[in-house]
Parts: sequence; C-alpha cells; structure tokens
Amino acid sequence: MAIEIQSTHLYQEIHQQPNVLQALLDHEHEHIGTLARAIQTHNVQHVMIAARGTSDNAGRYAQYLLGALNRLPVALATPSLFSIYNTPPRLQNALVLGISQSGKSPDIVGVLAEARRQGALTAALTNFDDSDLAGQADHVIDLHAGLEQSVAATKTYTAELMCIAMLGAALTGEPHLRQALHMAPQAIADALALNAPTPTHSARLAQGILRGPVAFVAQRYRYMRDCVVIGRGFNYATAFELALKLKELTYTIAEPYSSADFLHGPLALIEPGFPVIVAAPSGRMLPELREFIQILAQHEAETIVISDDPATLEAAQAPLPLPGDVPEWLSPLVAIAPGQLFAMHLAHARGFNPDQPRAIRKVTETR
Repeated sequence: MAIEIQSTHLYQEIHQQPNVLQALLDHEHEHIGTLARAIQTHNVQHVMIAARGTSDNAGRYAQYLLGALNRLPVALATPSLFSIYNTPPRLQNALVLGISQSGKSPDIVGVLAEARRQGALTAALTNFDDSDLAGQADHVIDLHAGLEQSVAATKTYTAELMCIAMLGAALTGEPHLRQALHMAPQAIADALALNAPTPTHSARLAQGILRGPVAFVAQRYRYMRDCVVIGRGFNYATAFELALKLKELTYTIAEPYSSADFLHGPLALIEPGFPVIVAAPSGRMLPELREFIQILAQHEAETIVISDDPATLEAAQAPLPLPGDVPEWLSPLVAIAPGQLFAMHLAHARGFNPDQPRAIRKVTETR
C-alpha cells in the first residue's frame, strides 16, 4: 500500500522547522549568551567539534560561521584518537563542543570527557539535556526540537545550525547580527512554501516545464543512481548534508564537493545527462557558482540548482527556489529545506518508506 507522504514523520518534521527555530530564539538566547561570555573569559583561541553524521555537517557550518564572524579556527575532532589510539590532542585554550541529537554516542561523549580532564571549556548542543553528552558539558544548549521520530534528521540539523549562528552572533556583540537571526524561521517557512505544489504544477509538468515544486522535480530523477552535490563557503555544509540525505533516504551514490575541489579532477566524471545539484544562494560565492554552472552546461550536465537568484535558477534544468534577502551567513539554514524535500520526494517516488531507511537506526552508538 502506497504511503501518503504528508502522513510521514519526515514530512511533518521538515515542516516543523520554523517553529523549532523560533523556540530556540525564544528560549536559548540567555544560555548561549552565557556560553559566549565563558568563551571570552577562558581566552578560547580555537574550537574542536566532536560529532558524527548530520551533526558533523553542522560542524562544517561552524567552521565557516565562527571563522567568518569570530575569526576562530574550528577543527572537527577525530574521535578515534581519543577512544581507540589513546592519543588525544592537547586542548589548552580550546572550546570543545559536542553536537549530537541523542547525546548517546560513546566516542563523542569520550571527547568531551577528555577535554574536561584537561581543563578545557566544554559545551554540548543536544536534543536531550539529560544525556551522557550533556553530563560532560560545562554548558548545555537544548535544541528544542521535540521528539524526532524519522530516522533521517531534519529539524535537529537546522536547530544545530541555528545554535551555532546564535553563538557566533553573540560573540560579536553586534546587535544587527542578532536581529538578523529572527528572520530565519520565516525564511525557512517561505522556502518550504515556494517548493510546495499548486494546482497548475501538474499541467506544467505534463508540458515538460520543470518550474514546479520539488515533488514534481523528483519524478524526473527517480531513476538517478549517482550524482554530485556542490556547495562552497557557508554552504559547503549544505552539500554534505544534502548528499547524506540522498544516501540515507534514496540510496543514491551522492558525493559532496566544493566547486573549487570539483574542478581539480572530479570534473572528469561529467558526461551528458550526469546530475549535479548545486546550492547557490546569493552571496560572495554566487558569481563563482554561476561560472561553475556554465562549465557544467558546456559538459551537458543535468543541473538541479537551489538559489534565490533568478538568473542562476534560469540556467538550471531543475530550479529549486529560495526566498530572497537572506544573509549569506544564515543561508544554510534555509538552503537545506528544498534539499530535504527533494530527498523525501525522491524516496517516495521510488516506493521507499522515508521514515524507515534500510540498514540504519535513529541512534548509532559508535566507539
């Protein structure tokens, strides 16, 4: 029996994201402000993030966000150095930040435990403030996402991004940056609305016009077996997270790259009709990404483009629109929404259950 997509936990959780982001703005400003003051008091010179999977992709966003706004070097931890090789790095003057929806993975908890042993400042972003990870953190930021029942993470990912953005803004002390955060809930709601079906879309699809919502675009790619996902700058994280969602939900071999790295060899993959998904919101990276899309066109690639820029969308075989006027540093919170919808609808088009991908579980406890 076919599953009604609107009845799935995944559909519901994707559409809960505006409310989750608003809850963070309403309830976590004080806690994040306290963490920001502790970072300054402890003379933190760099940040190490311990995470896995989707949360690791939030860490990639932190590398750009805390680097661009706060000039803090951010490294992604290698937990095996802590748990298997027993050679943890020196963590003086570091903030060691654990990011985990469940807060249960022993290797991530172990990184924070070692950081505390060394006297480093520790913090956790988690959906469970009574978890093992939270127990090792000096500061705990609750994601306020509520129960996430679908195996594939969506609302906890954007909640993690929001926490990181709030922390970066708090560290600057710039009121205009903190004010900009308040546009995020409405922006992601607008992105979801822009990619929702309307009565005219079925007729337009029948005419071969792919200017409709994600649900119809997904039908074109239901037999796609492999693709690449491109992002750069702040949206490097978006490329990784969208590729992960395609792997988890649709079993597509989806590889993420920055546009710069892709030109250094992987471009040889491109042949006529090869699918390339490009996250290209407005910002400093947009001119380069527009040139990159032109190169793809010269090689006859099939481009799926996520953007708010009309000219960039016009160059795509399958444009997925974003709302305008979102600052580049906040755009990953919004740009992932059409990607989440695309992965969900592609899974549905292939007859898969979006809530129960094969072979994986909601909580994975690695050591």
